Amino acid sequence: MTDHQPDAKEAGAVTFVNTFTVHVEPEVFEREFARTSEFMARQPGFVRHTLSRHTERPGQYVNVAEWQDVASFRAAVSHADFQPHAGALRALSESRPELYRARLRRDGDSALEGPGSDRATRADDAI
Repeated sequence: MTDHQPDAKEAGAVTFVNTFTVHVEPEVFEREFARTSEFMARQPGFVRHTLSRHTERPGQYVNVAEWQDVASFRAAVSHADFQPHAGALRALSESRPELYRARLRRDGDSALEGPGSDRATRADDAI
């Protein structure tokens, strides 16, 4: 297997969830994160992300990012130009990064998709 040929376990969309506990003023972290966001948005396979701040604890954030596949995500975070971004965020916060594969999906008033639903479509097949 090469970086350009993901195996079957890496096929399909993934969601990256990273929880941050920030040790600086929120605005400082948000500015640095925005620079990282610009870098990630230019990477192949990036779909979208949302950075959210906790409603009651302003030093806590969660970033939820969607990627086309595991290989694209791994290529982005192993890119040499990403390392300064990662270092800058580590200097401002502690994080807990995790990678997930969708199992169930529902948009607004639409029907549930996934195992056990009337529309038993797997989430990765819906993409």
